[in-house]
Amino acid sequence: MDPSDEMKIELVKKRAVRGVAALTGRHFILYGVSFLAQGLLGAFLNPEEWGVFALVSAVVNFLVYFSDVGLAASLIQKREKVTEEDLKTTFTVQQFLVITLLAILFLTSPLIKSTYELSPVALQLLYALGFSFFLSSLKTIPSVLLERKIKFEKLALASIAENLAYNIVLVYFAWQGYGISSFSYAVLFRGVIGLVFLYTLEPWMPGFAFSRKSLRNLLTFGIPYQVNTLVAVVKDDGIIIVLGRLLGLESMGILIWAQKWAQMPLRLFMDHVTKVTFPAFSRMQNEKEHLSRSVTRSIFFICFLVFPAIAGLLVTAPILIQIVPRYEKWAPALLPLSLISINVVFAAVTTQLTNLLNATGRIRTTFKLMLMWASLTWLIVPYAAMKYGVAGAAGGYALVGASSVIAIIVVKKVVNFSLWEGAGKPGLSALVMGMVLLFARNTLDPSLLSFVILVVIGIIAYGFVIFALARGALINDVKKFTSSLFSK
Repeated sequence: MDPSDEMKIELVKKRAVRGVAALTGRHFILYGVSFLAQGLLGAFLNPEEWGVFALVSAVVNFLVYFSDVGLAASLIQKREKVTEEDLKTTFTVQQFLVITLLAILFLTSPLIKSTYELSPVALQLLYALGFSFFLSSLKTIPSVLLERKIKFEKLALASIAENLAYNIVLVYFAWQGYGISSFSYAVLFRGVIGLVFLYTLEPWMPGFAFSRKSLRNLLTFGIPYQVNTLVAVVKDDGIIIVLGRLLGLESMGILIWAQKWAQMPLRLFMDHVTKVTFPAFSRMQNEKEHLSRSVTRSIFFICFLVFPAIAGLLVTAPILIQIVPRYEKWAPALLPLSLISINVVFAAVTTQLTNLLNATGRIRTTFKLMLMWASLTWLIVPYAAMKYGVAGAAGGYALVGASSVIAIIVVKKVVNFSLWEGAGKPGLSALVMGMVLLFARNTLDPSLLSFVILVVIGIIAYGFVIFALARGALINDVKKFTSSLFSK
């Protein structure tokens, strides 16, 4: 490593392991809360209300892209130590952009309201998300400082606090019959709690400064990175805005419900690994051997957890809809759920690969891949939605996900990771588990007891097969994990 680096390779590895452990622990704590919250919201809210929330969130998320121009990512990826001038310049530029974007949001809100025929409470949600966006921007610098230090245990605490606040407030007001307004109260409360916690855990005095030299250096990485983010935003949130018009709010709610459940394993297991490995890969970007092993093991960790979760979800979802009376309205979401899960399977592998490309400075390669996915999304999904409705849109997402094979081929030329070790073994184990569960489901009557039995059978089946295929790697990973976690 270069002498100017802040951390040596072994310290990076140890902190990365601790970071994954902290964020994984956070996710397991929040999993029960989120799972329960989503289950209750499915009973309290109707598909149209979910569609409104998805549509309004997409509008705000589209604006969020323009609030950063990649400066935060540049601070994290920067090899040299960041200066106070770098931090304050980033803070100044970001706040100027955020305030400008909020002004645009409020000025265009009447047009948004009339275009999508939003109710007054939906418009209030738009304003609430806008203010939450401002609160989130104030957290950028403390978050960057913690990520550069790979101190994710502190970020985990802040995340636990704000997500607990969000889910509790959201479910309470939905239960009380507030409908869409429940989201407004929840996002505002989450924003305040997250801001207070983060500045408590990583104190930083906000200040304004502007350095052309600092800004120019940061934008060298930041602008290409942000262009990639723009393509991703257009691909994900932009298409939702269009689908909202093509499908209608109720059908849109069904699609988003299916998408949310299909992507839950990713949000639960993948996001925290990606968050940790970006600064970790950045610190070892000149160590090809370390990178090869690290990316293989990180993919394995993600797929080890995501693949069986998807298989279990697909098999047990029909039972849940049958045994919970208020869930009958979500029966049309079963087919979209299955189709979108194909996209999720590929994302479990390729998201980590694009993360590797970004961390090693190969932004142009990532851009080409993102441009491919965005183009395919806009070409396939709207057409399929017009032709076949919600199922067509979900099938379009599945086809786009399958194109990720190209990303695997491209990254394989950069870093010689093992696809079989990373994704093949968990994939085969999850496939066997799914077949066992399907057989068992056909022999059981739909009931809560049947659901519990299937969960137990799934865990046993998956555990048996994955241990048979990857016994040595699992034992070795546990030893390394334990050593890194408890060493000084």
